[in-house]
This record gives sequence, structure tokens and C-alpha cells, in this order.
Amino acid sequence: MSEPLPLSIQNNRRLEKWLRFDADRTLRLAVGKVEIGQGVLIALTQIAAEELDIDVACVNILSGDTADAPDEGSTSSSQSIEVSGRSVRLVSAELRQRVLGRLAQRLNCSPADLSVEDGSFLLDAQPTGHDYWSFVSDADFAADIEGSAMPKPASAYKVVGQPVPRKDLIAKVSGAAFIHDIVRPDMLHARALRQPSRNAELVSFDEAAVRRAAKGDFKVIRLANFVAFVGTDETVVQRAAVAAPAHAKWEGARVLTQAQQEAEWFVTQPSDDRHVGDPIPASVSGTVVEAFYSRPYVAHAAMAPSCGLAEFRDGHLSVWSHTQGVYPLRNSVADILGLKRENVTIRHAHGAGCYGHNGADDAALDAAIIAQQMPGHCIRVQWRREEEFGFEPVSTAHKTRIAVELDAAGKPVDWTTEVWAGPHVQRPIFGGVMLAHEALPNQPPPARAGDPPEANGGGGTRNGTPFYDVAQKRIIHHLGLTTPVRTSSLRGLGALPNVFAMECFVDELAERAGMDPVAYRLSILTDPRARHLIENVAARCDWANRGPVGTGKGLGLAWSRYKNKAAYACVAVELEVDQDIRLRRVWCAADAGLVINPDGAMNQLEGGIIHAASMTLKEQVMFDDQGIASVDWASYPIMTFSEVPEIATEIVHAPDLPTLGMGECTFGPTAAAIGNAVAHALGVRVRDMPLTRERIAAVLARG
Repeated sequence: MSEPLPLSIQNNRRLEKWLRFDADRTLRLAVGKVEIGQGVLIALTQIAAEELDIDVACVNILSGDTADAPDEGSTSSSQSIEVSGRSVRLVSAELRQRVLGRLAQRLNCSPADLSVEDGSFLLDAQPTGHDYWSFVSDADFAADIEGSAMPKPASAYKVVGQPVPRKDLIAKVSGAAFIHDIVRPDMLHARALRQPSRNAELVSFDEAAVRRAAKGDFKVIRLANFVAFVGTDETVVQRAAVAAPAHAKWEGARVLTQAQQEAEWFVTQPSDDRHVGDPIPASVSGTVVEAFYSRPYVAHAAMAPSCGLAEFRDGHLSVWSHTQGVYPLRNSVADILGLKRENVTIRHAHGAGCYGHNGADDAALDAAIIAQQMPGHCIRVQWRREEEFGFEPVSTAHKTRIAVELDAAGKPVDWTTEVWAGPHVQRPIFGGVMLAHEALPNQPPPARAGDPPEANGGGGTRNGTPFYDVAQKRIIHHLGLTTPVRTSSLRGLGALPNVFAMECFVDELAERAGMDPVAYRLSILTDPRARHLIENVAARCDWANRGPVGTGKGLGLAWSRYKNKAAYACVAVELEVDQDIRLRRVWCAADAGLVINPDGAMNQLEGGIIHAASMTLKEQVMFDDQGIASVDWASYPIMTFSEVPEIATEIVHAPDLPTLGMGECTFGPTAAAIGNAVAHALGVRVRDMPLTRERIAAVLARG
């Protein structure tokens, strides 16, 4: 039975939606996945160039455009190369087969006698006088994609597997490639006065005071509780937005407590409970041990705040956004504004990077609302830093309990992972509500609590099932029905807190069994790819000589297979603990099957390590009674350049194995390796992130 076509092809069956040969001797490749810093576009370009045997430099890629690119949903969950990459490979191979088949008929030869070199067709290695640009016709695109063409074997690759430079970097380092840099005709700048929370009513607003503070001319747009300031001078509208909250009076705003900023709060709240996996055993014969771990709310903390542009001309709305899903955003914007979906076009523009759902879509809706009220102008909305931290969807706090029954040798025979968390995904396509929509007259119903199913990797349950050899295992998921603040997806969803819990707990089980943590892992793990990575990293970090516990110097190791079906990664961390935790060195090994661009893959692995380290050691969203209080870099610190350790990364060369998503695979192992290294350094276990001085001191004080 043949493997089903990727979902991207199932939803976009026509070849012309993907590929087109243009008169300037270039290939236009259109994809639905977008660039968010992960280097996916150059990898997809390499795949098409490889299958068609053309120069990478000849490929122009169009991504994330509802007018001209295929609908591939959202760029998320490390699916770009697994799904879109496979689609591009099949589509390109099929076009090549169609063209060579037709040329073989023309030349009265077998297609096997034909080859392609730099886009030109050869017969028995001799030029035919034909190439893609002179020979391809509309007929080659006239049928649905069948997926029956055989792509090249890995042994024939010339481009795939090579570190081809990214085309977007020159413009990005020179400051001319981002959505913030776009200039359009008739452009006006806009800022918004934020509704402090859903159902808050604006009962008075002193516009005159705001105008005095702004010291310039601007227009006020108000629709129910949505208020925006629009003008030609960005500085003026910025001053208006900064001054506005002090001159606005709201009723019915939420009131938060600091207790709500911790994961423990969810344990006492109403939840949607479900059981995934094996039933709970009726009786227990071995020893049962358990432990609790947690991670608080965390922010995306993008380097630049969200931005969106929109213009409404002749009944058609055009929007530029650094959204991760142009089609879902188009559908949401059209529905909110009462427009037909075909009258809305969303075009992706590069942003400052976000692995998850930040304020990009909300800023786009802000711009679209204002543009509809001011036709003929391009409206540019850029959020302020305080807005970005205070109003973007954050990643939910997450508490994990692990309870394991052990046999006489101290090995797990029954494993329960219990999770308390809010929704890890609240994108509009999954039932989430866009920020400004809550302030409009047609306020939507509250977002319904939901999480991705396990078939898609899960949300709060992601990586909650151990990959170890355990006979019986299950997850009990308590999905919080409400959250104090808006939550949605952030890199890895529940994988980081669950892997942190699981891999720290495995170290604790090893200690209980009187075994070395690496040896203990290998004793309960038969997967050969996982074992190879653990052995690789253990050898490279000199694990055998890591030293005794409690010296202030620690070496910890952890691993996981992301979503239990994507890329494998193992990470070891060497650190010192004194007044603070200082990371010294990190070793990593990863196995993602066929790697398209090793340089880009290395960036993903190491970027995930740095991101996870920052989150593990420093990051927590703080609340006050009015909402999120950590609204600047002082109150939400992240890892600085000087704190980044030396990182040594190796990628397993496995070109004959399917490509696996690797953008998030080092995230959980890094957090757990740090947790294990801190325990090795101190002789005590800190189970709640972030591992700050205050949390460590509290654990030490408890003895």
C-alpha cells in the first residue's frame, strides 16, 4: 500500500500552484510555510533545485501569500520540512517526470536515456537543444498531482545535504528585510489603546489631555472599546498611545493575584480531565515513587515588537503580517470584518522571529480594522514594547506530576504522567480569539479551552509519554477551562516542561537505584538511535569522569525524541553554581534523518539550546492586580550574549532515513540537562523553573 500524499498536496493538488518557469530563466517555487528564523525557505529551495536539477540561484521562492501560494496551514510544530519539504520533493519529481516523458516522445527515445544538467536536457549525455524554459508548456501542469513519480535516491544528491547560504540574511543584517521596514504609498502610522481585559468597558476617555501630551495632529478611531490613534507622524501617535492609559477609565477589568502566576494555581481550578494510554492498574506490587515539577508562564520575548500593515482599496483588503499562518489569518480577519474571504489577501513579511503564536496576528487585525475605517491609506500598526509583553498570548504555566511503580531492580514497570495546564494553543484556527475582536461591537464568545490531539503531538500532553521501555504508561491531563491571561503556542508547547520533569525524574530514579544516570537510561532504553546519541554525548563530555555530587560544579545529561516521533536530541550541560548558575559548556547530538541544510539545522539545534537555557534559568511572566507586570527587559530578563556557553553540536548523518522535524528537539533536553547538572552541583533537586537564586535558596533552606 502506497504512503498517502502529504496533507499539503492533498489540499493543493494542482502543479501550477507550486511551480512555474518564468521567462527570465528562473523557477518560481510557491509554498505555504513561512520564514520565522528557522531557515526553511533555503531548505525548500534546495529540495526543488535537487529534484529538477537546476541551480539553486535560479529558484525564487514565494511563501505565505493567499493570492499566489498554496494553503499549508500554519508554520508550526517542526512540520515545515517533514510535510512541506516532502510535498516540494514529490511535486518537483512529478514535474520532471512529466516533462522528460513528453520530451522522450518528441525525440523518440526512452525517458531513461534523458538527463538534466543545470536545467538543460541531455540525450545520452549530449545536448538536445531543449531546457525547461524552452520546452515546458501549460500542458505539463494540466493535471492533479499524483505523487507517483520516484524522487532521487539520496546517493544522487548534489544540493540537498549541503550548507547552501540563506538568501535572506544580507538584507536582514543590513536592516531592510523586515515588516517594520516596509514603506507603502499613502502610509499612516497607528497605535492602539488596549482594553485591559475582556469585558472591560471604556466609560470615559479624556481625548483633549491625550492631544496635549502628543503635541501634534492625529485622528482618533473608536469602535466600542477599540481605540486607535492614526497620523502621518509616528512619533506623535506613539506619544498619544503612551499617554492614553492614564486618561482612560475602564469598568469591569479583571483583577489578578500573584498566586495565579504559578502553575500550582491550576491544581485547584475547574478542568477538562481525560486519560490517555493504558488503564490504571487495579493493584500495585512494587514501590511507587512520585515527584512534582513546574514551569511558570513564559513570553515569546521577540527582539522586535509585532507589526502589521493593511490597506482597504476598492472593496479589497490587503494585509502584510509576520503571521505563521496566512490562510487562517485571512479567514479570521474576513469573518471579523464582515468581508468575503476572497476579498482579503494576506501576505507574509519577515518579522523578528517567533516560534509560536505571539502578537503578529493581533497587530495585523489592528491594522485591518483601522484600514477599513480609512479606505485609500496603508495603515501601519507597530506595537510598543509594553504591549508586546503585556498583551501577546503567553505560554501557559504547566505543572507535571510523575508517579512510577518500580520493580525489585528499581526499573519502571508502570508510569503515570499527570499534567495541569491551560491551553497550549489558542490560535484562531483552534478556537482562540484575536485581541482586538474582544473590543469591537461584535465581541465574539469567549475562547473555548482546547488542545491539539495526541495525533498532532498534543499540547499539554506533548512528550508526556516516556520513550523508555515501560510496560504500562499513561497521561492524565487536566486542561484548565480558564486562564488568568491569554495563552497560546510557544516553541515546543508542553514538551519542555514534560521532558524537564521526565528526564530529571529519571536521574532521581537512577540515584534511588544506585546507578549512574547514563547507565540507568541505557538499561531501560532499546531504541538504537536514542542509545547512539546518549553514548555519543556521554563520551564527548567525559561523563565517566564527571566528579562527585555537591562540589558546586555540575554535569547533567538528558535526551528526548520530540513528540515521540520527530527528531532525536541528547544534550549535556556543564555548569557552576555560586551566587548564580553559570553555564560553561554544552554538548549536543541530534538525529533528524536526512538533513537538507546542515548549517541551518545546526542553527536550529543551537538556537533551541540557548532559548531553552534562557527559559530554564531566567524567564517568568509576572502578574500584578491589573494584568501582566513584566512588560520590559528589566522585569523579564533573558539570557545575554556574555552568558551563552560554548556549544559543541554533532548531527548524525542518516541520508537514507526520512527527514524529521528538528526545530524544537533540543528544547526539552536542554532544560532537563540543566536541572540535572544543578542537582549534581548542589546535591539537592530544584524542580520548579526558572532555576533562580531565590528558588535555589528556598530548596536549600528546606534541606
